[in-house]
Amino acid sequence: MSNVRDYLKEKEKRQERESRGDGYSFMDKIRTHRLTIFYRLLLAIVLIAAVLCFLVWQWKNKIYTECVTLSSAEATIVPNAKTKQLGNHVLIYSKDGASCVDEKGNALWNQTFEMQQPILAACEDVAAIADYNGRMIYVVNSAERLGTVKTNLPIRNICVSANGVVAAVLDDGDVTRILLYNGNENTETSIADSKISMDKSGYPVSVSLSPNGKILAISYLYADSGSMKTSVEFLNFGEVGKNVSDNYVSGYDYPNEIVPYVQFMNSGAVFAVSDERIVFFEGVEKPESVASHLIGEEIQGIYYNESYVGLVFRNQTGESVYKMDVYDARGNKVHSLLFDIEYTDIVFYNDQIIIYDDMDLRVCTVKGNDKYNGELDKAVSLIVPTTVNYRYAAVTGSTVDTFELK
Repeated sequence: MSNVRDYLKEKEKRQERESRGDGYSFMDKIRTHRLTIFYRLLLAIVLIAAVLCFLVWQWKNKIYTECVTLSSAEATIVPNAKTKQLGNHVLIYSKDGASCVDEKGNALWNQTFEMQQPILAACEDVAAIADYNGRMIYVVNSAERLGTVKTNLPIRNICVSANGVVAAVLDDGDVTRILLYNGNENTETSIADSKISMDKSGYPVSVSLSPNGKILAISYLYADSGSMKTSVEFLNFGEVGKNVSDNYVSGYDYPNEIVPYVQFMNSGAVFAVSDERIVFFEGVEKPESVASHLIGEEIQGIYYNESYVGLVFRNQTGESVYKMDVYDARGNKVHSLLFDIEYTDIVFYNDQIIIYDDMDLRVCTVKGNDKYNGELDKAVSLIVPTTVNYRYAAVTGSTVDTFELK
């Protein structure tokens, strides 16, 4: 009987503890402990994320006040030579040859030739150099010489893709030929041929290859009933183009307009600029027009990368000397940037815009947020972004310097 009484008393005590809320079971305690750990971990993750977001925001909005030279290397730049960005390196070319140097001034390769009027085409880190009215094309990239192309007709224009395919506009009397070559080898044999006559198609005033070498964009100019007319056509030399006549996949006419500039941004985006508008096309197989913006002012310069295009105008409002309208690859207007630098060049790199002359530099984002606006330590002729953010290579009269914004 005593055992029963003891059991009943213990049961009453347990029920009393449970009624007060302090009678949790063992499983309840484990569950509570796990929830506590979870909420503490969640709080830690939120705090870390908040700190990271703050640091990223601070970095994106950081304004640099110094331009610090990190290194300077001697470089041989012959008189009258031109310099050009090639990837993250510097291409130097003249009538007598071409060479490529890295940001430390180290020569990567050298190519000699004799030309009367060198013309250059580049795509990413590949370049093609030819003599206007000559018959040789030299194809290179930032690391090495790739190949040569020998034509049997005078060269009028060239363009190149990122994989080394070269398109050459050749003069054949009453007919203009556009031939494609594999510039990664020494060749005289074309891989594709397009014949154009003035009375049917007009004259090709601008050509551009997609970076993958598959699609060729051509701007033709010809007379139509006494007035000038331009057609922008796209030829596909891939599998899709094999199934259509003359590789033609799409085209657009612009009556009473001249379109002297057509350019691929990436393998799926291309734009064309006329005296009245900028037009954007999209498509990896059959480019189609996706946006068009009328232009009421004279264009001073056209600059682009794989994601953005900038058109420079004289600013008529008097707020600044120049205005640059910035568009993304689909033709959406991103920003109108005002600036006063009498620029030597403008470089789009990732989401940066780099505007400079010999002694002045302005770096901002494509949305106009200034990162640096000041002077350079030395007079420069070319500025090339490096793989490190806000670090650049600069070509002076006799050196290649590396400088960084701080």
